Amino acid sequence: MLVDHFPLLGLRLRTPRLELRLPSPEELATLAELAAAGVHDPDVMPFLVPWTDRPPAEIARSVVQHHWAQLAKWEPGAWSLNLAVFHAGVPVGSQSIEANDLAITREVSTGSWLGRRHHGQGIGTEMRAAVLHLAFAGLDVEEATSVAFMDNHASRAVSRKLGYASDGIERRVVRGALAIDDRQRLTRAAWEQHRTVTVTIEGLDPCLPLFGAPSE
Repeated sequence: MLVDHFPLLGLRLRTPRLELRLPSPEELATLAELAAAGVHDPDVMPFLVPWTDRPPAEIARSVVQHHWAQLAKWEPGAWSLNLAVFHAGVPVGSQSIEANDLAITREVSTGSWLGRRHHGQGIGTEMRAAVLHLAFAGLDVEEATSVAFMDNHASRAVSRKLGYASDGIERRVVRGALAIDDRQRLTRAAWEQHRTVTVTIEGLDPCLPLFGAPSE
């Protein structure tokens, strides 16, 4: 079976409302169509790479190509896992977690997007809590980082709720204008203190060599 050769296909993260996993081809198509329908207010740009400033068909295709590209170039020393987020069995967004030289740095970073019609329901907090559990409980990391522009109030609110602390700012250019990155960092102690979402992990053990996880 394909999962025997690429065990990430069997990885599952579950919260009270959500399931996070790699999508099937048909589910990836649904996820791409969701992105094409809109993931944020068109008047603002929450992403450093403005991939949503395209016609809907191009946005959808970029989601598919990005998904394939991240899996194709996967290496234990440099990886980015883009998990589809399912609510009631339907894709509602994408949650990523990535790392470089994890066994040495013991650090991951996260990113996400959520279909606009699913905003305001607490899903963003729950999906990030899921990958933080994977990071701290499953991969034994020490810290996790997140970055959001100052006007991305929803993402910054999620970070505050989950226990992140300020890690400085960075000046960027997006759509030809200045954008200020608000960097946030979560320590293991803060994660343990702010854990409120129950998360279960299935199929992790065969994936650990692919993550380059620290050995005991």
